[in-house]
Amino acid sequence: MLDVASFDPVAIRIFGNLFASIAEEMGVTLGRTAYSANIKERRDYSCAIFDKDLRLVAEGSHIPVHLGAMPLSLSESAKRIDFNPGDTVIVNDPFAGGTHLPDITLTSPIFLDEALIGFAVSRAHHADVGSHFPGSMGLGHTIHEEGVCISPSKLVAGSRIDERLLESFLQQVRNPKERLGDLKAQLAANEIGKSRFIDLVTKYGLDDIGKQIDNTIAYTRICTEILLQSMPSGTYSFIDYLDDDGFSDKPLKIEVAIKISGNRARIDFSGTDAQVESCVNAPLAVTHSAVYYVFRCLLPSTVLVNHGTFYPLTIKAPEGSLVNAAYPAGVAAGNVETSQRIVDVLLGALAQALPDRIPAASQGTMNNLSFGFKYPGGGEHTYYETIGGGMGAYPGKDGLSGVHTHMTNTLNTPIEALELAFPVRVRECSLRHGSGGNGKFSGGDGITRSIEFLEDSMVSILSDRRRTRPYGLNKGEPGASGRNILTCGDEEIELPGKTSFNVKAGDIVTIETPGGGGCGG
Repeated sequence: MLDVASFDPVAIRIFGNLFASIAEEMGVTLGRTAYSANIKERRDYSCAIFDKDLRLVAEGSHIPVHLGAMPLSLSESAKRIDFNPGDTVIVNDPFAGGTHLPDITLTSPIFLDEALIGFAVSRAHHADVGSHFPGSMGLGHTIHEEGVCISPSKLVAGSRIDERLLESFLQQVRNPKERLGDLKAQLAANEIGKSRFIDLVTKYGLDDIGKQIDNTIAYTRICTEILLQSMPSGTYSFIDYLDDDGFSDKPLKIEVAIKISGNRARIDFSGTDAQVESCVNAPLAVTHSAVYYVFRCLLPSTVLVNHGTFYPLTIKAPEGSLVNAAYPAGVAAGNVETSQRIVDVLLGALAQALPDRIPAASQGTMNNLSFGFKYPGGGEHTYYETIGGGMGAYPGKDGLSGVHTHMTNTLNTPIEALELAFPVRVRECSLRHGSGGNGKFSGGDGITRSIEFLEDSMVSILSDRRRTRPYGLNKGEPGASGRNILTCGDEEIELPGKTSFNVKAGDIVTIETPGGGGCGG
C-alpha cells in the first residue's frame, strides 16, 4: 500500500481544489440560470467531473444523495451509449443509475483533439416530470405512476438537440417552459465544466493532469484505508424502521451489519425487508450514496472528495429489497425518505465502534411537500420543497435546529419568493421548540411550517418519523415525532405521513418536523 507521505501535499491540494472549482462553477451556473424555485432558490442540484475511466474526480458541495449515485448513472450510460464530441446524454431511470424520476442527469463527454478525456455531469431535481400527482412526488404503487422515465438517451448528438426527444418529454410534464429552462441551465453548466476542464488540460498537459487525477484519487483512497485501519475490527449491526409504506400501518425494517477488517469495510443489508408495492423503495444507487456519505463524513474535511473513498468499501444489498429495488418498484420516496433511514442505521452501527464520534439520529426525513394548481387563464404550475428539522446531538455538542441533514443539503425557499411565484401565503415558519431529544447534549429542534392555499390545489406529502422517533445515543432521549395537519375552517385533521389530497382555497397545511435525538444521560 502506498504511503500518504509519498505524495506531494502541495500538488494534491492545488490540483484537488482546481478540480473541485470546476464542479463548483458548474453549480453556480446551474443555480443562476435555472427557472424553477426548486433549483434556483433551494439549489436542489449537483455537479461533478469524471475522468475518461469513469472515476469521480471532483464534486461540488451539493446534494449527497445525488453525488454518490452519479458513478452508477455514468457507468450505465457508458454501457449503452457510444459517446461522441458534442453529445449530451439524458437519464432519470432509477434502474439505470438514477435516484428517482424528478432527478434528471445530463452527462456531457469532454473531448480534446477527438480524444475522450473526461465527463461533465449535472443532476437536478425538476419540479415535475409528469404523473397523476403534481410535482411527481405522490404516493403511488409503481414507477409507472411516478412520471416520465428516460433510459440513457442522447438529448444532444453532435451539438444538435434531439427535438423529437425533447418535445416528447415536454408534452408529458406540467409547465413545459419551466422544464425546458431548467434543462437548458443544466446544459449550460455542463458546457462550463467541459470548457474549464479543457483549459486545465491545455495549461498543464494531458499527461500531467492524468497523473494529478491518479494522485488525488489515490490519496483519498489511502486516507479512507487509514480511517478503517484505525477502527476496532469487528461486525457492528443495527436495525431501524420506516414508519410504513403509506398504504398500511406495518413498519418496514432496514438492517445493516458493518464488518471492519483491516483497511476494508463490508456493508451488508441482508435482513432488510423486501421491496413493497409503494414508493418507499430505494434504488441501489441511493444506497450507495448513503454508504459513501457516511464514511466520507468520518474523514477529515481536508480530504478530497473523489472516487478514492469507494474502493475500500464493499456493499451487499439484496436485489428486490427496500435498499435495492427491482423494476417496476416505486421509488419516489426511496430517494428522499429511505435514504435517510439508511443513514440512521449506518450511524447506529458505527456508534458501537466509534462511540465518541457518532451523533444521535437526526430528524430522519426530508418532509417532502409538493403541490400543483391551474391558473384561471390557463397553464398548470407545480412546486416542491423539503423542510429541515432537528440535527442529532453528538458527544460534546448540541444538535443544530431547523436544518437540512444528511442526504439533503438544500436551502429553504424564501417566503417572499414562494408567495411571489405561487398562490399561497406562509402563515408560520418557526422553530418547533422542545422537539429535540433531551440529554447531556440536546438534539436540535424541528420546524413548524404552515402554508395557506389561495387557490384550489392538489397536495402530496411524503414524510417519515411520524410514528417512530429519531433515536438518542448514550442514554440520550429520542427526538419528537413529526406531524402533518390539514386545517379546513374550524376543523383540524391529522394527516398520515405519506398522502395525496385536494385542498380548497383557504385551507392550511402545517408540517411539524421531527427533532434530533439527544446524546448522553
